[in-house]
Amino acid sequence: MSFNLFYVHSTWAAVAIAILMPALANTADAQTAPLLNNSAQVTPNLNPNPNPLQFPTKPEEVRIQQTVPLTLAQTLELARRNNRDLQVAVLQLQRSRSALRESQAALFPTVDINSSVTNSGQGIIDNPSPSNSTTSFNGTAQLNYNLYTSGSRQATIRQAEEQLRVDELNVETQTREIDLNVTTQYYNLQQADEQVRINQSAVTNAQASLRDAIAREQAGVGTRFDVLQAQVNLADSQQDLTNAITQQQIARRQFGTLLSLPQSVDITAADPVQLAGLWQQTLEQTIVEAFQNRPELPQQLAQRNIYEQQRRQALSQLGPQLSVVGNYNLLDRFNDSVGVTDGYSVGLQGSINLFDGGAAKARAAQARSNIAIAETQFANQRDQIRFNVEQYYAQLQSNLNNVQTSSIALEQAREALNIARIRFQAGVGTQTDVIAAENDLTRTEGNRVTAILDYNRALANLQRSVTPRGGAR
Repeated sequence: MSFNLFYVHSTWAAVAIAILMPALANTADAQTAPLLNNSAQVTPNLNPNPNPLQFPTKPEEVRIQQTVPLTLAQTLELARRNNRDLQVAVLQLQRSRSALRESQAALFPTVDINSSVTNSGQGIIDNPSPSNSTTSFNGTAQLNYNLYTSGSRQATIRQAEEQLRVDELNVETQTREIDLNVTTQYYNLQQADEQVRINQSAVTNAQASLRDAIAREQAGVGTRFDVLQAQVNLADSQQDLTNAITQQQIARRQFGTLLSLPQSVDITAADPVQLAGLWQQTLEQTIVEAFQNRPELPQQLAQRNIYEQQRRQALSQLGPQLSVVGNYNLLDRFNDSVGVTDGYSVGLQGSINLFDGGAAKARAAQARSNIAIAETQFANQRDQIRFNVEQYYAQLQSNLNNVQTSSIALEQAREALNIARIRFQAGVGTQTDVIAAENDLTRTEGNRVTAILDYNRALANLQRSVTPRGGAR
């Protein structure tokens, strides 16, 4: 899979790309190449306990002992390896393969062999010792083959084939969902880390403003009111930092649960926050590709075909059934003057169900209703896919615009804070101006990070929609 370049018609795109070129340089290659590499190096200590029933009983078993930085590629590899929902989907696929082999066995005859060795005798009541005891061997071989089943055998095999297809597509759907969930959660982790960094910077700025206010008060050119304002601003910034650290811890543990990590391991995002790539298809091209590549649509069609085969199976019970039966018997009584005797028989057996109270037709009617339901669900799924593509496409464009706007605003906020501090230190500005500039800088930094990560989330959703089947990242 190759990364696509975003197709933009408006003139602001050139300005946006020019502003963001330092962050975008080699971004697509750097972010996409690891996603293509399913063998990302992951240390063995991140593998979960192989016993799914194991649970800790001591505090030291759940104490965080290390925090491991992971790239997005590594977390995707871990998720594919450890995710239990995907493991269940793979087991269901294996079960369907076995069910298909079971149904295909009806194409071949069945052969049964039965044998027995019997000892029998007669005795007198007053004399319990047996007399005239005989030992005999009896063996039977039987062959059965259904020559004609009114379509039941073919429908059963076809149903198993379609169920196998459903489960194959389910594994693909689960893989895509895992990739999307992990990617989205990784961006959430990045946002939590960035929010801590931004709030730490805000605390540093507030501490600098407090030092300036105290220095001016001691020099006799400031007021106690300015110092109190700076102290309140510092306390607010410290509280915001505490809340950000809490959210960071929650994001880490939530991500660890998603990856099924060991109880004693925490993780942090190793990749920098930057645009994950650009998109070049038009909206219409993206919608068509999503219709072609999303596994949910062929999965609905396969489910419809399963119901169709169930309908045929039900109606086949009203048709004639024809089978061939062959038997070969072998009998030998030991210690007699007669040798081994054998015999055989070959015949055709036929049957037809003249009346079943309407049960077969009722099952066929249920299957027809299920077919109509599956067709309706297909239409709903198709419309939902289109809506999702349109939604994420619009978010992609708006967030790229927001990245451009917030990048410019961030530079302006930094310059405004410098000016406010110089004015305050020179005695021509107020502490209120400095605090307002600090808050503006904090908010603008958060807006830029949010715009970048919202863009990446929309991009991840579009990639999930158009990735060719069988070519999951």
